[in-house]
Amino acid sequence: MPENCIEIQPINHPLDATVRPPGSKSITNRALLLASLACGTSSLTGVLDSEDTRLMANGLRQLGAAVIVDWSTSLATVQGTGGKFPVKSSDIFCGNSGTTLRFLTAAAAFSGGRHRLSGVGRMHQRPVGDLVAALQLLGSNISAQSPGDCPPVVIDSPPVEGGRTRVRSEISSQFLSAILMSAPMAAGDVSVSIEGNPVSMPYIDMTLAMMKTFGVIPAIVGPGELLIHPAKYQGTGFAIEPDASAASYFFAAAAIVGGTVRVALPGLDSLQGDVAFVDLLEQMGCQVTRERKSVVVAGPARHGIDCDMSAISDTAQTLSVVSLFVMGPTTIRGIAHNRVKETDRIGNLALELRKLGATVTEHADGMTIIPGKLQRATVDTHDDHRMAMSLALAGLRIPGVQVRDPDCARKTFPDFFNELARLGDKTSAKDQT
Repeated sequence: MPENCIEIQPINHPLDATVRPPGSKSITNRALLLASLACGTSSLTGVLDSEDTRLMANGLRQLGAAVIVDWSTSLATVQGTGGKFPVKSSDIFCGNSGTTLRFLTAAAAFSGGRHRLSGVGRMHQRPVGDLVAALQLLGSNISAQSPGDCPPVVIDSPPVEGGRTRVRSEISSQFLSAILMSAPMAAGDVSVSIEGNPVSMPYIDMTLAMMKTFGVIPAIVGPGELLIHPAKYQGTGFAIEPDASAASYFFAAAAIVGGTVRVALPGLDSLQGDVAFVDLLEQMGCQVTRERKSVVVAGPARHGIDCDMSAISDTAQTLSVVSLFVMGPTTIRGIAHNRVKETDRIGNLALELRKLGATVTEHADGMTIIPGKLQRATVDTHDDHRMAMSLALAGLRIPGVQVRDPDCARKTFPDFFNELARLGDKTSAKDQT
């Protein structure tokens, strides 16, 4: 076996498993930020322990928030700063965590001071110009230092006081979420116009819902127009849901192997749009049961579909692997922005799927996958956690699939490969209920 590889063991019987994914990365990082801005103390449960969330916690501490996390018990206590970060000079390393860099960029601009936010090499290739431009319209002296309006981001400016701005979110919904969450810090009203068609709209809905939980409700003044008044977030107790993006891998396992997987995840009132991934599996022939505290998928999937995944693009790689095991082609649309994620999640994904025997045609905003004769392969992760976890699923049916550099899954799901191996244990459903 090549160095730093893991070989996935096929499962030769129908699944009967119950899985509880770790806490949502998206909710964890929003909750840590909102709690840090709040008045008083917040107690967070279900906090995700991952590279991205540790980077967020460290960045918030560098800005002056008191963030205490017991990663072993998924509990965080955050003493809020009362509305504005006190530290006025920082150099924050954000790794390859887009949420950390984008959310803290806006927070630092609204707090004012001299701040630099940087990351790994790939982060310095991920455009942030739309966020920078929106903050400049609000009067911030901010710039992106790498070609193509990419990080590092440098701020040397008084606090944003308020005003009107426009936000384009066609590359990432996080640009809009970043400004919305920090806008209550301003001394005056902040008016936000949303330009274009934002991707991943459910994440914006998540942001608005969480702002409300912490005591601030932006006003919707018209289509694509929001108004945020000066306000103070209030510390609170908050339970973080299991991660719906992480859950997609286990739903997909049922679709690929057959049998049933129950995932402990709100099936009826989740904050997370990625729960809708199971709707696509249902279209592919799986049976889906949505319950208040769980979602159950019974497979296998049987036929390909044509779908727009713009709202749930983080699960596009997962669906692409399911498509290897069905009859007929699957076309995924609406994910052009996936080319500027942790890797090119269209071009590099197509490369790896072809190794496994598929015929893949790239489109400007997605791809068409035609199943072929499946074959063993060593697949590359391209230092992308979602490439690692989704491509590993192919090994549940194809003997000899090896995943190179699997440790990149630590970015959001450190225990993923152990959880995947436990799926094959026929007692897993009994043991975890």
